[in-house]
Amino acid sequence: MSVRIRFLPDDVTVDAEVGESLLDVAHRAGVFIPTGCLMGSCHACSVELDDGNIIRACITSVPPKDDELTINLFTDPTW
Repeated sequence: MSVRIRFLPDDVTVDAEVGESLLDVAHRAGVFIPTGCLMGSCHACSVELDDGNIIRACITSVPPKDDELTINLFTDPTW
């Protein structure tokens, strides 16, 4: 099953497979998401979904629930 992932604010869209790592999807799309620990505890890779939920991209996979997922990237100068 394929899910269309849209990265904001640059409006980059890419198709991804359910279960694929969000970091892998972002990398394939040319979108930079900063990382630190790659275990979710440092929160460097935090992104916001359209519904307002904050997730950590390093430990999150593409979910099967929707045909499209919009991810809002944060700008944090410390990362």
